[in-house]
Amino acid sequence: MSFRILLVEDDRTLRIALTDALTGEGHTIVAAADGHEARALLRAQRFDLVVLAVMLPGPNGLELLRELRTRDADTPVVLLTARGDEGDKVLGLELGADDYVTKPFSLRELLARVKAMLRRADRQDAALVEQFVLGTTQIDLAAFTVVRGGECHTLSPKEAGMLRLLRQRAGRAVARAEFLREVWGGVPFVGDRTIDTHMLNLRQKVEDDHKAPRFLLTVHGVGYRLVESAEPLAP
Repeated sequence: MSFRILLVEDDRTLRIALTDALTGEGHTIVAAADGHEARALLRAQRFDLVVLAVMLPGPNGLELLRELRTRDADTPVVLLTARGDEGDKVLGLELGADDYVTKPFSLRELLARVKAMLRRADRQDAALVEQFVLGTTQIDLAAFTVVRGGECHTLSPKEAGMLRLLRQRAGRAVARAEFLREVWGGVPFVGDRTIDTHMLNLRQKVEDDHKAPRFLLTVHGVGYRLVESAEPLAP
């Protein structure tokens, strides 16, 4: 399975080597060379894992970790620390880092730790994705139910599959082609119109006003995305 990883490292040679190694494992890597660039990326995007050097130009890794944990308690973070900086390791773990690797390290060691971290996060996400809340709407994908305003609606298997995929990619656009591949299995004679019809049905069950959706949003020319904090209503 491919994951999106943010790599924050100011050493260009090491950054390129890590990017190549992680890309070779099938992951999508977004790289930042300093704390300012990393801060902007962390505020604008969601990642499956962050590999974060402590020593950086601009805000250092510990500052970035502290800021991240004020709004995101779940994204796994692996710190890259310098040899002998025991204080950074301890403080990093206290601030919410999940693991650390001491420089200099072997690529094999880092890749092993990243794999272990992603496996653990993936198992946790698989459990969390089945039951969640959007506003006042309670969704249970395992039970194929949506409860909103005291009424219980039943999800079809395809509707549940679409919601599951959107939840897994929360905040990111899911293309119609991806729905066709992941939910419909790429069967012939199923096209974009089918996806749009199922989305309309989902909005009628999930949204307070399906004509002005706040959680299941259209990404024009691409597909749809799920936001877990409602988009503000237009004035």
